[in-house]
Amino acid sequence: MSPARAEPQIVRASPVDAERIATLHAALFEAGWSTETFSLMLARDNVIVLVATIETQASPIGFACVQVILDEAEIMTIGVASDAQRRGIGDQLLRAALRHAAEAGARAVHLEVAKTNTAAATLYERLRFKQVGVRKGYYATREGRVDALLMRVELT
Repeated sequence: MSPARAEPQIVRASPVDAERIATLHAALFEAGWSTETFSLMLARDNVIVLVATIETQASPIGFACVQVILDEAEIMTIGVASDAQRRGIGDQLLRAALRHAAEAGARAVHLEVAKTNTAAATLYERLRFKQVGVRKGYYATREGRVDALLMRVELT
C-alpha cells in the first residue's frame, strides 16, 4: 500500500519528532521552521503539536501546531506531505487540533493563510472558519508579497 493511501494515525508529537517535523515543514513552506523551533514548541505546556503518521513510513506525513492562551487558540502551522495531500489528512489534523484546543479551554481559534492558498482556505471555510481580516503583503514568496487572510472559528 502506498504511503498516500495508508490510513493515518493522528497523535501528539514527542520531542524526538522535532527534526522530522522541521524537515517536512521546510519541504512545504518557503520559510521552513527549524528543528530548534519545533523543539521549543514541543517543550511548551500551552502548545499542542500533532503528527499524522502511517505504519509504513518512519517520518510523519502531516503536522499541526496549536497554541492555547486562556480561552483562545491559534493554529500556528499545519501541513501535509505533497504526496499525501487531497486525501483528507489535513481535515483530520485540523479537526484534531480544534478538539485539543477545546479540551484545553479555547472557545475560539484563529489562523492565517496565504490568500493564494485556496485549497487551505477552502478547508478552513468547510470547518466554519470565517475571514475576519487581511494582513497586506504579510508573506514573502518567490513571486513577491502575498496577503494573509485572518480567519476565526468559534468553538462554543
